[in-house]
Amino acid sequence: MAQQFAGEIINADSRQVYRGMDIGTAKPTAEEQAAAPHHLVDLLDPSEDFGLAVFLDLARRAADEIAARGRLPIIAGGTGQYVWGLLEGKGVPKVAPDPEFRRALEQEAAAGGGEALHRRLQEVDPARAATLDHRNVRRVIRALEIHQATGRKPSEFSTGPSTGNLAPYNSLVIGLTMDRKSLYRRIDDRVDRMMADGLLEEVERLAASGYPHGQGPLGSPGYRELGLYLTGQLSLEEAVRQTKTKTHRLARRQYNWFKPNDPRIQWLDAADSGVEQAAAQVVSSFLNADSPVIQ
Repeated sequence: MAQQFAGEIINADSRQVYRGMDIGTAKPTAEEQAAAPHHLVDLLDPSEDFGLAVFLDLARRAADEIAARGRLPIIAGGTGQYVWGLLEGKGVPKVAPDPEFRRALEQEAAAGGGEALHRRLQEVDPARAATLDHRNVRRVIRALEIHQATGRKPSEFSTGPSTGNLAPYNSLVIGLTMDRKSLYRRIDDRVDRMMADGLLEEVERLAASGYPHGQGPLGSPGYRELGLYLTGQLSLEEAVRQTKTKTHRLARRQYNWFKPNDPRIQWLDAADSGVEQAAAQVVSSFLNADSPVIQ
């Protein structure tokens, strides 16, 4: 699509921003990145923080620069919080990390699990808590950190799924879907390909570089499970099985962000052999209205 419509791709996947996490995030290959300009890929080491506020600043800057060159900004990736935050013009509080506060909550979670922190968030902001899995301790702590610093509910700063207007940009949103059984089969096949391509070796390299198993971005499906294999807590077969199951779960959660009945999304069947041509037709019609952004 970028080649056909003189576009440049802005990554909106929260894990592809990390260096060294290539196979497990299905990061665009060197050949793909050479075929079209990519932005917001390989920005940070896995030990560094990256969140919505940073993404919005970088993505808006990239979109403006791309459009100023007379080219088409294409937002690509599945982190719904990032996509809708950008397209709806959301803002987030500029709350600096509080290392002491975070450390205390991390210790609390390590001692008693993430459920207690999640219950605390439910007490101060039920709306934000409803958008977070209690196992996503990092996000729960960040929400509590925002409340601690501002005295306001994190949900007031708009970080959850929305059906609002796409005010800042005249945007076309294209979604790819397929029946659930076929989707799970594709996920399983992709995990097998990742293993064949060296995902285990990638996780070993990250571990050898000192990045803790299962923490931060390495808590993502595949990285966490293979980390448990490397520490002897899972067999390799079970680690692969759990990776597939966790990715199925992630795919289901995506539909909370990208709802099948959302009128803003032009859905296409990814299993259709003509899906690329169908997408091109949709984009061509849209660009006749002189529009700057597609997702």
